[in-house]
Amino acid sequence: MTRAITMSAWLNTPIKTGNAPIFYTPRRFGIPVILPLRFLLMAWLGIMALTACAPSADDTLRIGLASAPVTLDPRFATDATSSRINRLLYTRLVAFNELQLPVPGIAHWQRVSPTHYRFTLNTVETSTERDFHDGSLLTAKDVKATYESVLNPENASPHRATLSVIERIETPDKNTIDFYLKKADLLFPGYLVIGILPASKIAEGHPFNQHPVGSGPFNVIAWPEDGRLQLLRRRDQQRISFIRVSDATVRVLKLLRGEVDMLQNDLSPELVTYLEQKSDITVTRAKGSNFTYLGFNLDDDIVGMADVRRAIGMAIDRQAIIHYVMGGSARPASAMLPPNHWAGNPALVGLTFNPQGARELLAKHGYGPQNPLKITYKTSTNAFRVRLATVLQSQLKDVGIDVDLRSYDWGTFYGDIKAGNFQVFSLSWVGIKTPDIFRYVFHSESIPPNGANRGRYQNKEADRLINLAGNAETLEAQASAYRKLQQQLLDTLPYVPLWYEDHVFIAKKGIKGYTLGLDGNYDGLITVQMSR
Repeated sequence: MTRAITMSAWLNTPIKTGNAPIFYTPRRFGIPVILPLRFLLMAWLGIMALTACAPSADDTLRIGLASAPVTLDPRFATDATSSRINRLLYTRLVAFNELQLPVPGIAHWQRVSPTHYRFTLNTVETSTERDFHDGSLLTAKDVKATYESVLNPENASPHRATLSVIERIETPDKNTIDFYLKKADLLFPGYLVIGILPASKIAEGHPFNQHPVGSGPFNVIAWPEDGRLQLLRRRDQQRISFIRVSDATVRVLKLLRGEVDMLQNDLSPELVTYLEQKSDITVTRAKGSNFTYLGFNLDDDIVGMADVRRAIGMAIDRQAIIHYVMGGSARPASAMLPPNHWAGNPALVGLTFNPQGARELLAKHGYGPQNPLKITYKTSTNAFRVRLATVLQSQLKDVGIDVDLRSYDWGTFYGDIKAGNFQVFSLSWVGIKTPDIFRYVFHSESIPPNGANRGRYQNKEADRLINLAGNAETLEAQASAYRKLQQQLLDTLPYVPLWYEDHVFIAKKGIKGYTLGLDGNYDGLITVQMSR
């Protein structure tokens, strides 16, 4: 149990959080603020930072992560850390531009017919990404073997559903791959983001999850333990070490003590602000596209009511949370796709903070001060996520909603969400690029195990618009359908959109050349350098 010590004049009633940590918090501008805890934290960090640094014994650059990768096999990676590291180890047919439109990766393509796409690998002379780490050449047969292994139901790849539109794959020569589809799909090139594996090793049943063989800019030196992964940058032999440090404060201490050189994301605003004041630390911020939301079990008698979901959405003061709790490091969201995405809807008018309107909606269903609505809200045990959840709990209480807040370790929490064992939860979608995510998350045919419609959303108009977008013959028509769909989702609220979180990269002085991606990837490690 953690309690923030506060000045007596600011003490507020303790916030009940079920099995989550309890914070005694002051109230300012309608939201809890844990300023005294910050002061104590900064004093502790200052004392600890006085200890001697422990620089790397060699020239290895070390990046501290909140979580370790689960697998280094791109056919099975779904967690953010695994996906981001796999991008460094494997090359892909397709990349994306700043509008999230697919562009050539190691291949370019042509749409031969609505159901036939031909991909041609870049020539060996013009590509540095055609040689696998074992010295063999990446050819069309490797691409074919990779995607056929994903499509093989016996392998149970979580990416199989997305690629199920593929009918067959042919390779007329070593540089050409023909994908034949079951039906026309304009988004198809954007699905081909699985890292390419060597066909010979797929046939051998090679354990890529622990011993990857890719053709990306890095290869693996060692993975001696779960929380420490060592890579080698191929172009200049620079070593990079990924070190898991689950606790954010300890990660900062390790940076200050010289035990790690870089951090990215997963830090509270107080820690970032503190680090910005250190002369030997550089902090870089960038806008992000990761979408944070409240999800609901629509089969539930209470949150299954549209008025209740809308009341919850109207009770949340996003701007105050972003400003006072998140340090301005986010943008309010109205939809899964940012407005500058090629299929985004910049015309959406998001939910407005309107506590009185929320009370009136609840009163229609008999809820009020004498009969508060009661809901259970699940989140992870991440300290900052718990703090955000307690702020939401406080704001909902102001309109007559009593929230039983429950926090769980990540495995238990995510398992409950995937199993549909929740009433309300908060999560983020990370790295969304193609709008086919809407079918996966909101189509009535995508209820698990057929997709990620975990809230059991069933809406005929949403299904119609998703199908209309999928059958569109031009990107313009497709974008139009997706924009209408996003309005429909905002009207019916299977999710309450919260915000798009920014990214932050923190490093010791002398580290340069790192760029932050919109989706929070680790591609900046391809160019990062340390002044010697």
